[in-house]
Amino acid sequence: MDADERELVLEATAELVAEVVRRNELSTDDVISVLFTATQDLTAEFPALAARRLGFADVPLMCATEIAVPHALPRVVRLMAHVETDRPRSEVQHVYLRGAQALRLDIAQ
Repeated sequence: MDADERELVLEATAELVAEVVRRNELSTDDVISVLFTATQDLTAEFPALAARRLGFADVPLMCATEIAVPHALPRVVRLMAHVETDRPRSEVQHVYLRGAQALRLDIAQ
């Protein structure tokens, strides 16, 4: 993300959530809960608001701050979704967008 601006945080988070849902063929009914984290340089808005706007009205959502590691990528929002699925773990699509692939080259798709 280019800057810590409310609309940029919401736009990037919405893109991430939508891509996780699309790649894993999920509906909001499949989602048990979602934990969002943001690096300490992102404080303009709660990332969970983007998920609420996408229809995650009755899904428990939580936001937290990533630990401050000196060499960490700046301005990153991550999510960990707990979902009900029949897919084996090997078929779950892990989504890393906008340069975040560098966080997990081993599983980024």
